[in-house]
Amino acid sequence: MTSIRTRAALAAAAGAAVAAAAFGAAVPAQADVPPGHRGRLLSAGPVAGTAALPSAAANRTVAYTSEGADGRPVTVTGTVAIPRGTPPRGGWPVLSWAHGTTGTADVCAPSADTADGPAHDYLAVTERYLDRWVAQGYAVVQTDYEGLGTPGGHPYMHGRSEANAVVDIVRAARGLDRRIGRNWYVAGHSQGGHAALFTAAARQTPRDVRLQGALVLAPGSQTSATPEYVRSGLPGAQAAMPFLFVLLTGAEAADPAIVPDDLLTDEALPMLQAARTSACTFGLRKMAEGFDPTKVFRPDADLGPLVAYLRSQEPTGLTLRVPALVQQGTADTLVSPEATKLLLGDLCERRDAVAYREYEGADHRALLDASFADGLRYVESLRRGDAPPSDC
Repeated sequence: MTSIRTRAALAAAAGAAVAAAAFGAAVPAQADVPPGHRGRLLSAGPVAGTAALPSAAANRTVAYTSEGADGRPVTVTGTVAIPRGTPPRGGWPVLSWAHGTTGTADVCAPSADTADGPAHDYLAVTERYLDRWVAQGYAVVQTDYEGLGTPGGHPYMHGRSEANAVVDIVRAARGLDRRIGRNWYVAGHSQGGHAALFTAAARQTPRDVRLQGALVLAPGSQTSATPEYVRSGLPGAQAAMPFLFVLLTGAEAADPAIVPDDLLTDEALPMLQAARTSACTFGLRKMAEGFDPTKVFRPDADLGPLVAYLRSQEPTGLTLRVPALVQQGTADTLVSPEATKLLLGDLCERRDAVAYREYEGADHRALLDASFADGLRYVESLRRGDAPPSDC
């Protein structure tokens, strides 16, 4: 069996090759990025695939510096879309998009999306949503997150890593085009809703860019229950399996003490390896079809450390520093309205500038189109200086 260290080295080499191909030059390895230089633009290039937003005057891929889950410097990639026309005084307002679950393999990075790409079934929906923002005069920046398309693993659902990548791409975008303003808003869906909450709770230092508010769409939560849920084989456990393997590889990337190979049966290991190297969530869903969830974990597998890690990254207990609008579809079976309402109640205990909107009949992906108008109105009201609404 390939060792963890060897797999990490192979993943790093593959990530470096992907980055070099995308930008036409080598992207600096993590160790080459000086500490204290978060958000520094390293390189920029054209957007070759469907990640280019049609309504933008220009679309660029970027590589920039950030801080990873372990507190060390990392290189992260993403895209920047510039609106048409003349920017308002103070520059284009910025929407920094935190994407939902695509996977943990490098091929799942949104900036590399193509019409036949392995994550396009989801990214096509988000690209349509983001194009509506750039058409409204917002510079739209979208991080790939740490470890997606770059050296190292992707620490899926690691709050601090996500938040760092989300803010640092705003800084990098300003290095790309000085017409981009300092005022920005975070918006995120699913995994990205989780990221938006951690971003809204983070201390924004330095204040070179100014976070003004958050849109939180169907935020991921209660992920720590997933391993036992799958092992129990309860109704819906098979549908949760693709996310389980992404959670396993994400936990492995954030905490090397967690070794997923030691927890899984031989029959389940191919899905783990695919999650690391080649399959996005759609592909993992296909691999999981017909697989008995109760056969995923070894009978003697100790899930305690994994569950403890996942619990440490739950968004409960956060204190938001900016106003937020939480948006949820009533027909969502991946992030349930009940889970989001529980999370809302927790957030309201520490800040009352949290609003909530439900969209009747909208499932997990339909929420993006259904919620756009309300999200735009909310951000525009914050730009005018209106008092943020509250449903606490």
